[in-house]
Amino acid sequence: MMRTTRFLLLTALLCLPPLTPAAAQSPAAAQSPAAPAAGAAAGGVLLPGDLVRLKIWREKDLSGEFLVDGDGVAVFPKLGPMRVVGVPVDSLRARLVEQYQRYLRNPSIEVTPLRRITVLGAVQKPGVYPLDPTMTVAEALAKAGGVLPEGRTDRVEVRRGGERIAADLRVRTRIADSPVQSGDQLFVPERSWFYRNTGLVTAIMSMATSLTIALLLR
Repeated sequence: MMRTTRFLLLTALLCLPPLTPAAAQSPAAAQSPAAPAAGAAAGGVLLPGDLVRLKIWREKDLSGEFLVDGDGVAVFPKLGPMRVVGVPVDSLRARLVEQYQRYLRNPSIEVTPLRRITVLGAVQKPGVYPLDPTMTVAEALAKAGGVLPEGRTDRVEVRRGGERIAADLRVRTRIADSPVQSGDQLFVPERSWFYRNTGLVTAIMSMATSLTIALLLR
Protein backbone atom coordinates (compact mmCIF):
# COMPACT_ATOMS: atom_id res chain seq x y z
CA MET A 1 0.00 0.00 0.00
CA MET A 2 2.83 2.41 0.94
CA ARG A 3 4.71 1.65 -2.31
CA THR A 4 1.56 2.29 -4.35
CA THR A 5 0.98 5.63 -2.64
CA ARG A 6 4.58 6.69 -3.27
CA PHE A 7 4.34 5.65 -6.90
CA LEU A 8 1.15 7.67 -7.42
CA LEU A 9 2.64 10.77 -5.74
CA LEU A 10 5.82 10.49 -7.81
CA THR A 11 3.82 10.15 -11.03
CA ALA A 12 1.73 13.21 -10.16
CA LEU A 13 4.82 15.32 -9.50
CA LEU A 14 6.50 14.30 -12.75
CA CYS A 15 3.35 15.15 -14.71
CA LEU A 16 3.13 18.70 -13.41
CA PRO A 17 3.33 21.21 -16.29
CA PRO A 18 6.41 23.47 -16.41
CA LEU A 19 6.09 26.91 -14.85
CA THR A 20 5.34 29.57 -17.44
CA PRO A 21 4.62 33.28 -17.08
CA ALA A 22 0.97 34.12 -16.60
CA ALA A 23 1.08 36.41 -19.60
CA ALA A 24 2.05 33.50 -21.85
CA GLN A 25 -0.85 31.38 -20.63
CA SER A 26 -3.55 33.99 -21.06
CA PRO A 27 -4.81 35.36 -24.38
CA ALA A 28 -4.00 38.89 -25.41
CA ALA A 29 -5.71 41.55 -23.37
CA ALA A 30 -9.04 42.63 -24.79
CA GLN A 31 -8.88 45.84 -26.72
CA SER A 32 -11.25 48.74 -26.57
CA PRO A 33 -13.75 48.25 -29.39
CA ALA A 34 -12.84 51.60 -30.82
CA ALA A 35 -10.55 54.44 -29.90
CA PRO A 36 -12.30 57.70 -29.04
CA ALA A 37 -12.78 60.05 -31.92
CA ALA A 38 -9.78 62.31 -32.23
CA GLY A 39 -11.89 65.40 -32.84
CA ALA A 40 -10.26 68.77 -32.83
CA ALA A 41 -7.28 67.63 -30.77
CA ALA A 42 -5.97 65.34 -33.51
CA GLY A 43 -6.66 67.78 -36.30
CA GLY A 44 -5.19 71.17 -37.09
CA VAL A 45 -6.82 73.10 -34.22
CA LEU A 46 -4.76 74.27 -31.25
CA LEU A 47 -5.79 73.59 -27.65
CA PRO A 48 -4.49 74.85 -24.28
CA GLY A 49 -1.29 73.04 -23.38
CA ASP A 50 -0.20 72.64 -26.99
CA LEU A 51 2.94 74.20 -28.41
CA VAL A 52 3.20 76.20 -31.60
CA ARG A 53 6.38 75.46 -33.52
CA LEU A 54 7.11 78.55 -35.57
CA LYS A 55 9.77 78.56 -38.29
CA ILE A 56 10.41 81.81 -40.13
CA TRP A 57 12.90 81.52 -42.95
CA ARG A 58 16.19 83.26 -42.17
CA GLU A 59 14.80 84.53 -38.86
CA LYS A 60 16.12 82.25 -36.11
CA ASP A 61 15.49 84.85 -33.41
CA LEU A 62 11.79 84.88 -34.28
CA SER A 63 11.47 81.11 -34.62
CA GLY A 64 10.88 78.65 -31.79
CA GLU A 65 8.24 76.73 -29.83
CA PHE A 66 5.61 78.76 -27.99
CA LEU A 67 3.19 77.44 -25.36
CA VAL A 68 -0.56 77.90 -25.64
CA ASP A 69 -1.54 78.85 -22.08
CA GLY A 70 -4.71 78.07 -20.19
CA ASP A 71 -6.44 81.10 -21.70
CA GLY A 72 -5.62 79.89 -25.22
CA VAL A 73 -2.99 82.58 -25.77
CA ALA A 74 0.53 82.21 -27.20
CA VAL A 75 3.16 84.94 -27.05
CA PHE A 76 5.15 85.41 -30.28
CA PRO A 77 8.32 87.49 -30.73
CA LYS A 78 7.61 91.10 -31.75
CA LEU A 79 3.86 90.39 -31.95
CA GLY A 80 3.17 89.71 -28.27
CA PRO A 81 0.12 87.77 -26.99
CA MET A 82 -2.21 86.29 -29.59
CA ARG A 83 -5.28 84.13 -28.98
CA VAL A 84 -4.77 80.91 -30.94
CA VAL A 85 -6.96 78.29 -29.24
CA GLY A 86 -9.51 76.80 -31.60
CA VAL A 87 -7.87 78.47 -34.59
CA PRO A 88 -7.08 76.16 -37.53
CA VAL A 89 -3.36 76.01 -38.24
CA ASP A 90 -3.80 77.32 -41.80
CA SER A 91 -5.70 80.34 -40.52
CA LEU A 92 -3.07 80.96 -37.84
CA ARG A 93 -0.30 80.85 -40.44
CA ALA A 94 -2.12 83.38 -42.62
CA ARG A 95 -2.59 85.66 -39.61
CA LEU A 96 1.09 85.40 -38.64
CA VAL A 97 2.20 86.17 -42.21
CA GLU A 98 -0.01 89.24 -42.18
CA GLN A 99 1.28 90.42 -38.78
CA TYR A 100 4.97 89.79 -39.52
CA GLN A 101 4.76 91.71 -42.78
CA ARG A 102 5.01 94.81 -40.61
CA TYR A 103 8.57 93.78 -39.77
CA LEU A 104 9.65 91.44 -42.59
CA ARG A 105 9.44 91.52 -46.34
CA ASN A 106 7.49 88.58 -47.78
CA PRO A 107 7.99 86.35 -44.71
CA SER A 108 8.04 82.60 -45.30
CA ILE A 109 6.43 80.99 -42.25
CA GLU A 110 5.86 77.37 -41.25
CA VAL A 111 3.49 76.59 -38.37
CA THR A 112 3.30 73.16 -36.72
CA PRO A 113 1.10 72.30 -33.71
CA LEU A 114 2.74 70.09 -31.09
CA ARG A 115 0.78 67.99 -28.59
CA ARG A 116 2.10 67.76 -25.03
CA ILE A 117 2.11 64.05 -24.14
CA THR A 118 3.12 62.54 -20.80
CA VAL A 119 4.79 59.11 -20.89
CA LEU A 120 5.16 57.31 -17.55
CA GLY A 121 5.99 53.88 -16.19
CA ALA A 122 8.43 51.27 -17.49
CA VAL A 123 10.00 53.27 -20.34
CA GLN A 124 13.59 54.38 -20.90
CA LYS A 125 12.95 58.13 -20.56
CA PRO A 126 9.65 59.02 -18.83
CA GLY A 127 8.57 62.62 -19.10
CA VAL A 128 6.59 65.18 -21.07
CA TYR A 129 7.08 65.31 -24.84
CA PRO A 130 5.89 67.80 -27.46
CA LEU A 131 4.89 65.64 -30.42
CA ASP A 132 3.68 66.21 -33.93
CA PRO A 133 -0.08 65.45 -34.08
CA THR A 134 0.53 62.87 -36.81
CA MET A 135 2.48 60.67 -34.39
CA THR A 136 0.69 57.61 -32.99
CA VAL A 137 0.54 56.23 -29.46
CA ALA A 138 3.09 53.55 -30.36
CA GLU A 139 5.43 56.18 -31.81
CA ALA A 140 5.07 58.30 -28.67
CA LEU A 141 6.41 55.40 -26.59
CA ALA A 142 9.30 55.04 -29.02
CA LYS A 143 10.03 58.75 -28.54
CA ALA A 144 10.43 58.01 -24.81
CA GLY A 145 13.16 55.49 -25.61
CA GLY A 146 10.89 52.47 -25.85
CA VAL A 147 9.52 50.05 -23.26
CA LEU A 148 11.90 48.52 -20.72
CA PRO A 149 12.31 44.70 -20.64
CA GLU A 150 10.15 44.56 -17.50
CA GLY A 151 7.41 46.68 -19.09
CA ARG A 152 4.14 45.16 -20.27
CA THR A 153 3.48 46.09 -23.88
CA ASP A 154 0.22 44.13 -23.72
CA ARG A 155 -1.21 46.34 -20.96
CA VAL A 156 -0.28 49.89 -21.97
CA GLU A 157 -2.79 52.33 -20.54
CA VAL A 158 -3.86 55.42 -22.46
CA ARG A 159 -5.45 58.04 -20.21
CA ARG A 160 -7.40 60.38 -22.46
CA GLY A 161 -10.24 62.77 -21.72
CA GLY A 162 -11.02 61.20 -18.36
CA GLU A 163 -11.05 57.68 -19.83
CA ARG A 164 -8.57 54.84 -19.44
CA ILE A 165 -8.08 52.67 -22.50
CA ALA A 166 -6.02 49.46 -22.53
CA ALA A 167 -3.77 48.96 -25.54
CA ASP A 168 -1.88 45.84 -26.62
CA LEU A 169 1.12 47.09 -28.58
CA ARG A 170 2.18 43.56 -29.54
CA VAL A 171 -0.47 43.65 -32.24
CA ARG A 172 -1.90 46.38 -34.47
CA THR A 173 -4.88 47.99 -32.76
CA ARG A 174 -6.90 51.13 -33.41
CA ILE A 175 -5.77 52.79 -30.21
CA ALA A 176 -2.07 51.98 -30.76
CA ASP A 177 -2.23 53.38 -34.29
CA SER A 178 -4.38 56.40 -33.41
CA PRO A 179 -2.81 59.89 -33.41
CA VAL A 180 -1.84 61.37 -30.07
CA GLN A 181 -4.13 63.97 -28.54
CA SER A 182 -3.42 66.97 -26.34
CA GLY A 183 -3.06 65.91 -22.70
CA ASP A 184 -2.65 62.19 -23.42
CA GLN A 185 -0.97 60.25 -20.63
CA LEU A 186 0.61 56.92 -21.54
CA PHE A 187 1.42 54.51 -18.72
CA VAL A 188 3.39 51.27 -19.13
CA PRO A 189 3.00 48.95 -16.11
CA GLU A 190 5.74 46.58 -14.95
CA ARG A 191 5.45 42.82 -15.16
CA SER A 192 4.85 40.93 -11.93
CA TRP A 193 7.76 39.86 -9.73
CA PHE A 194 7.15 36.22 -10.67
CA TYR A 195 7.37 37.03 -14.39
CA ARG A 196 10.55 39.06 -13.98
CA ASN A 197 12.15 36.29 -11.91
CA THR A 198 10.93 33.26 -13.84
CA GLY A 199 14.38 31.64 -13.74
CA LEU A 200 14.62 31.92 -9.96
CA VAL A 201 11.07 30.65 -9.42
CA THR A 202 11.67 27.72 -11.78
CA ALA A 203 14.89 26.80 -9.96
CA ILE A 204 13.14 26.89 -6.57
CA MET A 205 10.27 24.74 -7.86
CA SER A 206 12.74 22.28 -9.35
CA MET A 207 14.64 22.02 -6.07
CA ALA A 208 11.38 21.56 -4.14
CA THR A 209 10.25 18.83 -6.55
CA SER A 210 13.58 17.03 -6.27
CA LEU A 211 13.50 17.23 -2.46
CA THR A 212 9.92 15.92 -2.38
CA ILE A 213 10.80 12.99 -4.63
CA ALA A 214 13.84 12.17 -2.50
CA LEU A 215 11.71 12.16 0.66
CA LEU A 216 9.05 9.98 -0.93
CA LEU A 217 11.60 7.42 -2.07
CA ARG A 218 13.24 7.10 1.33
